[in-house]
Amino acid sequence: MTRTDQDSWDLASSVGATATMVAAARALASEGADPIIDDPFAAPLVRAVGLEFFRRLVDGELDRADAQDGERDLQLETDSIAVRTRFFDDFFLNAARDGVRQSVILAAGLDARAYRLSWPPGSVVYEVDQPKVVDFKSAAMAGLGATPTADRRTVSVDLRDDWPEALRRSGFDPRRPTSWSAEGLLMYLPPQAQDRLFDNITELSAPGSKLATEFHGDAGRTMSERAKQFNQRWANLGCDIDLSGLFFDGERSNVVDYLTGRGWQVTTRERREYFADYGLVFPDDETSQLRNIVAVTATLS
Repeated sequence: MTRTDQDSWDLASSVGATATMVAAARALASEGADPIIDDPFAAPLVRAVGLEFFRRLVDGELDRADAQDGERDLQLETDSIAVRTRFFDDFFLNAARDGVRQSVILAAGLDARAYRLSWPPGSVVYEVDQPKVVDFKSAAMAGLGATPTADRRTVSVDLRDDWPEALRRSGFDPRRPTSWSAEGLLMYLPPQAQDRLFDNITELSAPGSKLATEFHGDAGRTMSERAKQFNQRWANLGCDIDLSGLFFDGERSNVVDYLTGRGWQVTTRERREYFADYGLVFPDDETSQLRNIVAVTATLS
């Protein structure tokens, strides 16, 4: 799966397949003992996409006994996605508690927060993603009889295009504080597109707006190297989908410095700290790409 500047996808191909992968991990995490997240829509959405490997994974049909390191890798992926999901869940709920009633989920994929979180009355949640992705999820959730717990508004547009204008046409009000998420997104954008993303978010944000994202603090490793490790973990589980060519290489701006320079007050924590918060064991080995993931929350002054 080699990326190009204007490629597109659905939930069974390219970047879209990773959204299905993440949903599968959320499904498994939700079913574990004493789960830290609850996503009842993840498994049905994975089944609706129809990628055989991920369907068998959520239905417990995969035999991982013969896959070297498969069980360890599956636990690693499941825990990692659970921690990331909980971080963004808490971010949105805390922003809502602080009075923010307008939220934007960028590259929403199979994210079901508009349906499963307890949004306060008056909350509006915008989901931005590729048209094929938006249409599929809307139809699948309707087929499940799911009802949003907020005013859910979909924005069918590629983030490399003029998504701010599409967002405004959907009713977004830049005069109101907004909570923004860029979850599992930055590595799928070219470096310049990452900068434009934050520039657009800043331009659209009223004072008091909040932002949550993550980035890799290890500047010495290329995105290609991270992608190979990412792909290998899933290959160890028997996944036959090549995920290794999905990340964009190139020198990137430091997320903290970039946001600070545009007026955001930024707070960071390493993902390992959230593992500890939620009572999970962090994979503390030198080769794990999780060692250098930094969670970012920011508030616009």
